[in-house]
Amino acid sequence: MRMLKALGLWAGLEDMAQPILGIKASDGRAGEGPSPLFLHFDHAEEGPMGFIVEDRHLRARLWRDVAERPEITYLPGTIVTGQAPGRVELSTGTTLGGALIVGADGRGSQTARRAGIKRMAWGYGQTALVAALAHEKPHNGIAHQFFMPAGPLAILPLTGNRCSIVWSERSEEAERILNLPESEFIDHLKPRFGSFLGEISAAGRRYCYPLGLSLTDRFVAERLALVGDAAHGVHPIAGQGLNLGFRDVAALAQTLGEAQRRGEDIGTSAVLRRYQSWRRFDTAALAVATDSFNRLFSNDNSI
Repeated sequence: MRMLKALGLWAGLEDMAQPILGIKASDGRAGEGPSPLFLHFDHAEEGPMGFIVEDRHLRARLWRDVAERPEITYLPGTIVTGQAPGRVELSTGTTLGGALIVGADGRGSQTARRAGIKRMAWGYGQTALVAALAHEKPHNGIAHQFFMPAGPLAILPLTGNRCSIVWSERSEEAERILNLPESEFIDHLKPRFGSFLGEISAAGRRYCYPLGLSLTDRFVAERLALVGDAAHGVHPIAGQGLNLGFRDVAALAQTLGEAQRRGEDIGTSAVLRRYQSWRRFDTAALAVATDSFNRLFSNDNSI
């Protein structure tokens, strides 16, 4: 939120953002309800713990801002076919050059691959089902994380009497659930979701994506820096994947700004190593934490 506000974007999103006023985490099994022992984090002293903004609103706001800025040019649909330090070749035959290339092209980053940056990755055998729901009772801004043997179920508050779920299931079962008719999907979800928000119904399309951990062995190369999923991908158990990417962008912008004010070449190894040092520990720590929590709770052990 602070970063979007600094960029002048928050004013167009604030009315569509749901503050997170509390977080409850518990474990249990479908149909049995949550364990009587749970963790509860409250916003009472610190203000909202975060905000939930639907991707459709955030994406539209960002694209609108790009279109309004004359200093930004983009070529929709153009493919990068080659890369050298500070230079990229496009499928149109054009070559672009600059002091620095920033790779923000996702977990399958070709920018990283062409730079010889290696990636450590493994899957969890889980798939996340994502859907928006409408419900009878107010959520009061509380997010829920329910740990079940097959994987966690996150219930995230949206504006109004709506929420978004990120439901992790074993991949084979997730595929079957995704293709259920709407009424059967809701019936399958109810034993896991519970009745604390009253009756629930679908409020949009369902999506799914496989879950895994992905970390590059370095975030920088000659005249190149990676940000977001191009550098790392973590389990959504803490809902921090997008925030990690935002923090990369903020740290890189600050590092480059400070270097430029000192008269340094922003693409040199000395400057880029400062960015990498800043971001590597935060990213690795969160990756280990989410991986450990998922492995600890995604089982049927009673201990």
